[in-house]
Amino acid sequence: MSDPLAETDVRRVLDADGRPLPDAEIPDLSDERLVSIYRDMRITRRFDERAVSLQRQGRIGTYAPCAGQEGSAVGSTHALADRDLISYQYREHGSIVARDLLAEYLPYWMGHESGTAAILEGNVYPLQIGVGAHLPHAVGAAWAFEYRGDDRIVACHFGDGATSEGDFHEALNVAGVFDLPVVFCCHNNGWAISVPRSRQTATDTFAEKASAYGFEGVRVDGMDPLASYAVTREVAERARDPDASARPTLVEFVEYRYGAHTTADDPTVYRDDEELERWRSIDPIDRMETFLRETGRIDDEGVETVAAEAEAIVKEAVEASADLEADPGEMFDHVYAERPAELDRQREELLELIETHGREAFGYEE
Repeated sequence: MSDPLAETDVRRVLDADGRPLPDAEIPDLSDERLVSIYRDMRITRRFDERAVSLQRQGRIGTYAPCAGQEGSAVGSTHALADRDLISYQYREHGSIVARDLLAEYLPYWMGHESGTAAILEGNVYPLQIGVGAHLPHAVGAAWAFEYRGDDRIVACHFGDGATSEGDFHEALNVAGVFDLPVVFCCHNNGWAISVPRSRQTATDTFAEKASAYGFEGVRVDGMDPLASYAVTREVAERARDPDASARPTLVEFVEYRYGAHTTADDPTVYRDDEELERWRSIDPIDRMETFLRETGRIDDEGVETVAAEAEAIVKEAVEASADLEADPGEMFDHVYAERPAELDRQREELLELIETHGREAFGYEE
């Protein structure tokens, strides 16, 4: 298979096969940290497989698969400080895994708001279903950090389709004008649901849009976890530096999603298998494993250990989430800061109906 990024001007550390490029600088990370990046990608891939299966079984709701995009989410998150805030769309599950929040996160997909409350404790904003709607909030958080003098930045993830939303332009404009500590992470996976990149923008790249707002844009091979780490680390340090000439950065991660946009989508309608297989040839997990093997950082036993650990972690998260019992009254709790009388009435009516007719009448399994 030919390398789909061979003729593309993107930052890379690893070649298509996972070997360091001659002029590449390997991030200065310990062997343990490099293996942990690989481990987190394996966990993310296994979680993705289980989540799709759970959705098909009717055990979780509509889900956004992330296979193929683990390198950018995991690599970029490892480049941040734990105190830094992550604001994401709905596909960057690797960011959650990299912060060891998978077991706390999965309940969200099973209908429990505790899942979003838990990841907030790990400095991850709740995922955003409205395309691009979280960008102004991410910039607002960065502005608050700047105002208070906090040594924190925001990494804001979104798909290429979000660049067509007004929220994208407003957020980047404010970040540029007020020179705020934010990294905009645009995941260009080639498709905004079924709309190809060529129908999304007339510019050659998404990264070049940054120049309209007075700061830099950079393109990176998002299926190269080491390049994703290196670029994010570089721009995060600039965002953190109050003396930098322009602190925000727009990073375009060029990558591909192997599966559907969501489990409600059929990608075979708008793309072909040959395109998919070309991108699979530069799989981020395979490339990272090759790098670790050929540099003596992992062997067959180590790979098997990581695979077993990924399986166990995902299994434990699924089992823990399955034991949670839903409280239907909670759906009324987070609409308003102070619940109005009409919602109180509706809540009490629902709970009385459940009491009268039994939980099984409302789809609960006894």
